[in-house]
This record gives sequence, C-alpha cells and structure tokens, in this order.
Amino acid sequence: MTVSKAPLHAVSGTEADLTAARRVLATASQALSLLAEQLDGDFTRAIDLILAAKGRVIVSGMGKSGHVARKIAATLSSTGTPAYFVHPAEASHGDMGAITRQDALLLLSWGGETAELSDLLTYAKRHRIPIIAIGANADSTLIKAADVALVLPRAPEACPMGLAPTTSTTMMLSLGDALAVALMERKGFSSDQYRDLHPGGSLGRALVRVSDLMHSGDELPLAAPDTPVPQLLLTMASGRLGCVGIVDTKGALLGIVTDGDIRRHAGDGIDKRKASEVMTSDPKIAQPGQLAAEALALMTEKKITQLFVLDASSPRPLGVIHIHDCLRAGLA
Repeated sequence: MTVSKAPLHAVSGTEADLTAARRVLATASQALSLLAEQLDGDFTRAIDLILAAKGRVIVSGMGKSGHVARKIAATLSSTGTPAYFVHPAEASHGDMGAITRQDALLLLSWGGETAELSDLLTYAKRHRIPIIAIGANADSTLIKAADVALVLPRAPEACPMGLAPTTSTTMMLSLGDALAVALMERKGFSSDQYRDLHPGGSLGRALVRVSDLMHSGDELPLAAPDTPVPQLLLTMASGRLGCVGIVDTKGALLGIVTDGDIRRHAGDGIDKRKASEVMTSDPKIAQPGQLAAEALALMTEKKITQLFVLDASSPRPLGVIHIHDCLRAGLA
C-alpha cells in the first residue's frame, strides 16, 4: 500500500501558520490579563456615569476603533442599556443632532488624538454631556478631556510590524463587553428582559415561557368528577385541546381525561361512566414560569400531548400547554 505524504513546504507552512496564530492569541491573552489587573475605581465611575444618564450611550470612534464602537453600542443595546453609534466624521456634518444633553458619550481612540473626535469633544463640553474615554495614551487630548478615563495598557500589537490594530482592538472590545455585563448585573437585567429584546431567532425561542404559550381563561377545559362521559366529550370537543381537567369543588386539579383515556375505556359501557372513573390521576404538569422547551421535553419523554399548568402555590390549574403550541413557536 502506498502512503501519500504531504509536501515538506506544506508541513512547514502549516507550522508557520499555527505559530503566527498562537503568537497573536498569546499576545491578546497577556494584554487582557494586564487590562484586568489594572482596572480600578474609574471602571465603577464609568458605570455610575452611564446609569445616571437619562438618555442613551453615544459610542464613537474612527477607523478600527469605530468598528469596535459599533459592536459595543450593539452589545449595550441588546443587554438593556440603550446605545447608538455616531460616526465622528458624520457628526461634524449634521449627525451631532442625534446627541442630546441627556446622553453620555463613550469615545474610543488608541492614541487619543483622533482629529475626527475633536468636534464631538467640543460639542460635549459646550452642552455638558459627560464623556467616558477608552484609549492608551494617558497624556492625550481625549483622555484629559474625559470625565472618566479608562486607560488601556500599552501592550504590543500582534502583527509582525506592530502596526495593524489587533491587540488594541481586542482590549477595547473586551472592555466594552465588561461594561455591558457590569451594567446588566447592576440593573438586575433578567432573562425575560433579554428575551423581549431578542424576539427573533433561536435566542428568542429558547427563552419562551410556558405562560407565553398556554391556553387560559375561557379556553381552559374543566369538569367535575361526576360529569358523565358524554358531556365530557362535548367539553373536550369545544376546547380543541384533546383533554379535560377534572377539578374538585375548590377548583383543585384531581386528574385529566384525554382522548386516549376515552379510547382505552371504549366499549366498556363508557357512555354510562363518569369522569372520575376514566381520568388519569396525578397528571404531569408544567409551571407558568418554566421554559416552554422544558415542557416540550417532558411531553416528548412521556409521550403525551398536553400539560396542565399549575403554580407551585396553588393546586388550581392556570392553563394548558399543548405540544402543538410548542411546535408552532419553533421549539422543536
């Protein structure tokens, strides 16, 4: 058998590629460690300043810093802190109107002398709009003008010439994420709020609760234990959920009758029987605050198509969730 061998230049090329990649990642990792170590009270002051603003966080930067600023603005907005990216050059030609006195500015510049940011600084100072600056030059115009300065460590760029923004933008991006997460925790931002801001896609579907999909109120099919089966069938048909909950005089759930229960007792004088004689006692249930995906998993495991929904504090059913509701919501 002939064993094919990769050309020597291909092997050496792979090794060189991996060496370069590992150098970049190691450089970024070391820079982030330095950044984490030097964080101090200025970070907390930046959080306080953002929380005190009644408007939005206006994020801006030029070039690669601008791309990072766009991402930071998007992350802040999606985690409960309204934010908006303003291009510094466009700001000088009318977009300054997007900034109000209720806002806070978050400006990014590695060297801190970006000419395009000067008009933003002047405007902010004139209207007393607070400024948070992210940069590496503590003696720069930007850092000195800021109300709060988050100074990055002077870590080397990862490119062979030490010029292309790599390590610097990684630190800026990570610091933006740190601000967003710290703000989330300060505000007590919940998964329900996160879902409200992400209604589309897999994130929105993953956070749908049972209470969002359940049938309740007049749609809830209920009957007493002594209800004759023929009347039970009418209730089941009108509810179109394939089940009826059997409740006592206080409204507590005793059991469930499904179309499967009816079929199992068919031909056994079922038309003369009562609900209590054909019901399944102690049925599986869901809770309103439970993730709908968990309810779907339970129905799939137990090979059932519906669950009555009960709150832990009361035996009275609040609703019914059907497997079809979960499938329509895209949870499968």
